[in-house]
Amino acid sequence: MSALVVNLWVCGAVTAACYLASVATREYSWTDRIWSIAPVAYAWVFALRGDGGARGVLVAALVTAWGARLTFNFARRGGYAPGGEDYRWAILRERLPCWRFGAFNLGFIAIYQNVLLLAITLPAWTVAQNPGPLGAADAVVAAVFVALLAGETVADQQRWAFHREGAPGGVLTTGLYRFSRHPNYFFEIAQWWAVYAFGAIAAGTPWLWTAMGAVLLTGLFVGSTLFTEQISRGRHSAYAAYARTTSMLVPWWPRRA
Repeated sequence: MSALVVNLWVCGAVTAACYLASVATREYSWTDRIWSIAPVAYAWVFALRGDGGARGVLVAALVTAWGARLTFNFARRGGYAPGGEDYRWAILRERLPCWRFGAFNLGFIAIYQNVLLLAITLPAWTVAQNPGPLGAADAVVAAVFVALLAGETVADQQRWAFHREGAPGGVLTTGLYRFSRHPNYFFEIAQWWAVYAFGAIAAGTPWLWTAMGAVLLTGLFVGSTLFTEQISRGRHSAYAAYARTTSMLVPWWPRRA
């Protein structure tokens, strides 16, 4: 059985488990809870069952580092504890009729997001399909990935410290958040574009259908950011002024008010 077929079976099983768990518990963050775990498993299946060689192992190792960091951050925020549901799902439940949220849970939260988690690792399959030795380009992309991982670590630590301190106003505007309203999202997206770059190096071309994972992830985060900001503007009166001077995703120098 090929690595892709194995991962398709795993993805189907995980999708079903997440959906059934959400119905049984009426908590809808089960896909969130495996978000940092499933891609690591997919990457290693591609690396070990495919023929990607050292490049495949490198990609899997970097994805593992990404997953370990994200798992730690999610756990310390209580994401794995009972009741650790993403607050946005509760808001959506209030806004949508019961049947519409049920369809949303099945179609988007369970199916679409789990398919996306497999899709973002498909460049590792491209690597397995195009074996070759590591080169200077791999070293550059690996260094970029590590730098992005460090950036996301700093951004999450700054947000964690901000919430732990219980700062008044509820809007974090210092550190990396002075240059982007969501630097953690930016680094997250960019890391998966770096994973795609390994596939492009292996195949010798950037024109790959396996880029769809990074494309869809970018779209998901942009949409999620817009929804999150709608909530933030309603909760914090200072957020609108912050948004006027600070880039939404890509870090950039603040604009004048």
